[in-house]
Amino acid sequence: MALIDIVQFQGNDREFVWKFPSENLRLGTQLVVKPAQTAFFVYRGKICDEVSPGAITLTPLNIPLLTTLISLPFGGDTPFQAEVWFVNRISKLDNKWGTLRPIQLEDPKYGLVVPVRAFGQFGFRVTEARRFLEAITGTAKVFTAEQIVEYFKGVVLQAVNVNLGKAFILEKISVLEASVHLDALAKHCAEAIQAELARFGLELVNFFFHSINIPDEDESYQRLKVIKEKAAELKVLGRDIYQFDRSMEVLKTAAANEGGGAGLLQAGVGLAVGAGIGQQLAPQAAQLVTKLPPGATPPLPATVKFHVAVGNQDIGETELEAIKKLVAEGKVNRTTLVWRDGMAGWQAAESQVELKGLFQASPPPLPSTV
Repeated sequence: MALIDIVQFQGNDREFVWKFPSENLRLGTQLVVKPAQTAFFVYRGKICDEVSPGAITLTPLNIPLLTTLISLPFGGDTPFQAEVWFVNRISKLDNKWGTLRPIQLEDPKYGLVVPVRAFGQFGFRVTEARRFLEAITGTAKVFTAEQIVEYFKGVVLQAVNVNLGKAFILEKISVLEASVHLDALAKHCAEAIQAELARFGLELVNFFFHSINIPDEDESYQRLKVIKEKAAELKVLGRDIYQFDRSMEVLKTAAANEGGGAGLLQAGVGLAVGAGIGQQLAPQAAQLVTKLPPGATPPLPATVKFHVAVGNQDIGETELEAIKKLVAEGKVNRTTLVWRDGMAGWQAAESQVELKGLFQASPPPLPSTV
């Protein structure tokens, strides 16, 4: 077999591990290691000497471990056999990835489980060439760039599957809001990916999401959109108006399905009447409002305040506890005039549902004796 005079990398920049095709070397052979590469001598599966970028002539002095194993003599051009492996340390940035199947995640804001798809790109480079070569030779039989990259795509997808849901929780956002938080979500996943790549002597150069989405045709996605719309409506209208609006919808539905209810509405419950009974229906309407999504914090109940006319003078907005005290002091009675926002005019205190219970019930007159 012909002895090799020059050993150098002959692969391409997409290959991270490349083995020189011949093992027939000799003392005096030139080894050329290009920038961003590291060369290793491997003998019977054991990684021996490591050579940095540059050109060297093989002598027992610059391959001491291999010399010891093979017992190479000093001087001459003694032939020997050993493998020469090159590890490429350039950055590879164009590695696209995507979930093969949607990830089932619970939306942390609305509490609904939805199937989430994610797509993106990542880049890495070898920082510890020896560790990388040891890890690859210990787990793989082939070393093509495509197979190595495919393996690390699996590492990326595993990290995304495990950490994306946690990222949504930590960022306190809905899956529907993912498109404007891609950088923050990517940061959470990148930390986990880096920890895994470091085991192989690699560094994550970049990681980002192209998109995070839910299939439009998915039923849970449609439900999630409805929940979001209702939550937005509640926020814009305010709780009291939202509850009344929902309650009136329930009453209209009931009226359409019940003969008596339909007769009532058809008998003349117009806008003016509706406004008059709105306050009477408020407690019942509050019980009919759509429940908040699981995990959402309900808003604090609104404080009820009335303007109260004491001694023909408006004493200003007064809370229920203060009015109760005025009743106990005899300053407010059933006929005392009260008013609050939404009422057409001043009305007797006993006509208001919230105030009616403050007054002791009077017994009805005794029946007349015949």
